[in-house]
Amino acid sequence: MKRLTLAAWGGLLAVAMAAPSLAADLPRPAYKAPIYVAPAFSWSGFYVGLNGGYGWGRSNWTNVGGATGDFNATGYVIGGTLGYNLQTGVWVFGIEGDIDYSNIKGTTTAAIPGCTGVGCETRNTWLGTARGRIGYAMDRFLPFVTGGAAFGGVKMTPAGGPSETDTKFGWALGGGVEWAFMSAWSAKLEYLYADLGTSNCSTAVCPVSTDVKFRTNLLRLGLNYRF
Repeated sequence: MKRLTLAAWGGLLAVAMAAPSLAADLPRPAYKAPIYVAPAFSWSGFYVGLNGGYGWGRSNWTNVGGATGDFNATGYVIGGTLGYNLQTGVWVFGIEGDIDYSNIKGTTTAAIPGCTGVGCETRNTWLGTARGRIGYAMDRFLPFVTGGAAFGGVKMTPAGGPSETDTKFGWALGGGVEWAFMSAWSAKLEYLYADLGTSNCSTAVCPVSTDVKFRTNLLRLGLNYRF
């Protein structure tokens, strides 16, 4: 009996000593590093930026007697932008405002009292908009449509006379594309049509009361920084 017990203990000891060697000979499971998935880009947040571009449109002078002149107005704009985006799924909803110095102007020499000779000039001295935006996010690429209010200064100058400036409110509509080329920076190209309605050149400046209309197309580049 004693010999049997010693033999049993000896067998257990041999198995225990052999177990590490057997374990070392077993193939080890292959280690797989976790796959890195970059977080999805988000357009949400406040942003500020700069914009600039070219404007081309039309102005019209019509006096109380029915004399009228319709002509081109062209020039450049440059200014600043402020906005906010909220992304829900692939849809991006935002609000954006901008204020630009404007040098969009044109002249008519139509047979209107006060416009003969060097002509009457319409000049847009500044232009701003406050618009909503809806975009469809394709990662860092964002096509969008936009629309809202437009406002600006319309300066009316008859031939050889003083000027009169009217601040007008109207509307703007357009669209564009924006591309986020860094984590916080994006560039955009947009088109806007803006209509500032009808101003009036009073008899204090024009020979007779004259209505002046101004509307323009804008093609602008922008650079934005998101917070």
